[in-house]
Amino acid sequence: MSKDDHKPATRLVEAGRRKEWTTAPGKPGGVVNPPVWRSSTHLYEDVADLAKGRPNADGHFYYGRRGGPTQWALADALTGLEPGADGTELFPSGVAAIACTLLALLEPGDELLFTDNAYEPTRMIALGMLKRMGISARSFDPLDPKGFADAIGEKTKVVMLESPGSLTMEVCDIPILTAIAREHGVLSMVDNTWASPLGFASLQHGCDVSVMSLTKHVGGHSDLMMGSASAAKPVIERIRLQSQYMGQVVSPDDAALALRGLRTMGLRLEKTTSSALEISKWLEWRDEVSAVLCPMLPGAPGHDLWKRDFTGGCGLFSFVFRNADKKARERFIDALDLFGIGFSWGGYESLAIPVDPDRIRDHQAWPAGVDHGSGLGVRLAIGLEDPSDLIRDLECGFAAMENA
Repeated sequence: MSKDDHKPATRLVEAGRRKEWTTAPGKPGGVVNPPVWRSSTHLYEDVADLAKGRPNADGHFYYGRRGGPTQWALADALTGLEPGADGTELFPSGVAAIACTLLALLEPGDELLFTDNAYEPTRMIALGMLKRMGISARSFDPLDPKGFADAIGEKTKVVMLESPGSLTMEVCDIPILTAIAREHGVLSMVDNTWASPLGFASLQHGCDVSVMSLTKHVGGHSDLMMGSASAAKPVIERIRLQSQYMGQVVSPDDAALALRGLRTMGLRLEKTTSSALEISKWLEWRDEVSAVLCPMLPGAPGHDLWKRDFTGGCGLFSFVFRNADKKARERFIDALDLFGIGFSWGGYESLAIPVDPDRIRDHQAWPAGVDHGSGLGVRLAIGLEDPSDLIRDLECGFAAMENA
């Protein structure tokens, strides 16, 4: 059986474990995990070997800034999980992956279109750093394919997608949007952190680049920062060259942590998805809630597209209060015990933060047709706790809202 025929669970176990990275040369046996290679200097056999140089690719000793076997093993594993990818570049954070990829694909005078519900740092990169470099950027409504097509101009070179969208969880029709982009010669990037390749094969759905924050599901334990960009040739070669120009590198220790997290990512995603669905169904029946924004939930906004295009989900979703002011929302969140208050998600612990999309949207703050009630929301990141305990914790939060 070809490794390409293996199911995701098997690929998670086998990925990135080439013999050259787990076996000493000329020695029998080997180790299960690629060792942690800590090195800034890579040695050559002799001057003639030095003169040969090294290919502009990972997997070849050159200098520590271009990684070593531990980083290569992780990159190789991520490439194997993304159908259609020819390579993966690693970055010290998800934001670094987004910024460097955009710099690789855009030049002064070009234009970027980005989805209006994108991760806030993506918007800041587009309207800040890129603008200063002579690259224009505009947002578009991800739920309006015709409007997106009309927005594409002669200077448009890249579109940045995210589905589900940060905070408000809109699911856009990526196959349609990427087809429109391709017709105009525009490259499509997607922030695929929410579903990961296990839940959404982004390149197979038309995207040219899949970017992830490995800080989230891949790390899985809230103890590392890292990002990645996966793509087919020749796009990945452009990203790799830009990464090398900028000296982007991740530590072998963090790469080893990410490899460890990768092995259990499938199990953790199954658990958090199941728990999120149970909790979102419970929230649907709360009088205090006007809308639950969870694509996995039947009847929720974007569920039909999620069911059509996705093979999995995760524990991240939002809900909106029917009648509440900011003080009531504060009491709700502050009363939670099992839910921490903090950014990020994808770790083993549950988190809650307030959601106020109005300040970072140009089109619609909330998905069309959603009863956004008070206009005040909360984003929940469901961890590995028992969902019944989390529900009891949320009950305490709702009770605290009433006890001013």
